[in-house]
Amino acid sequence: MKAVIQRVSNASVVVESETVGEIKKGYLILLGVGQNDTKSDAEFLAKKIVGLRIFEDENGKTNLSLNDISGDILSVSQFTLYADCKHGRRPSFIYSGSPELANELYIYFNEQLEALIGKPVQKGIFGADMKVSLLNDGPFTIILDTEELKK
Repeated sequence: MKAVIQRVSNASVVVESETVGEIKKGYLILLGVGQNDTKSDAEFLAKKIVGLRIFEDENGKTNLSLNDISGDILSVSQFTLYADCKHGRRPSFIYSGSPELANELYIYFNEQLEALIGKPVQKGIFGADMKVSLLNDGPFTIILDTEELKK
């Protein structure tokens, strides 16, 4: 699994002119599922993300986690994180998980996040054409890949 985590002041996702997910301070997570990913990867990644200490404390140090600041999460599925651009100019997505696997693990990942933060996670709509807006705070963006993290 691959995740792009952006620390945001606010973020929202719109589908067909309707806002389907919206948060204030917290994380916008773009999640890509690969063909070999499992529920174990989803659990590992959710714990890693919630435990990240990337919010500033009273001394301006990035010392606080999402739970420390009672932050929110907006989670958006994004298979394009598995784009292979090695050959030519048109990306290949052969390493992305099938839509069935990706949706199952996206749902499971969000359930894990909700259990860890103790409140609902705002979400995009899997497979939809989404318009994502955000105000990146910092900017502060982190990319995590379970294959690299488990080495």
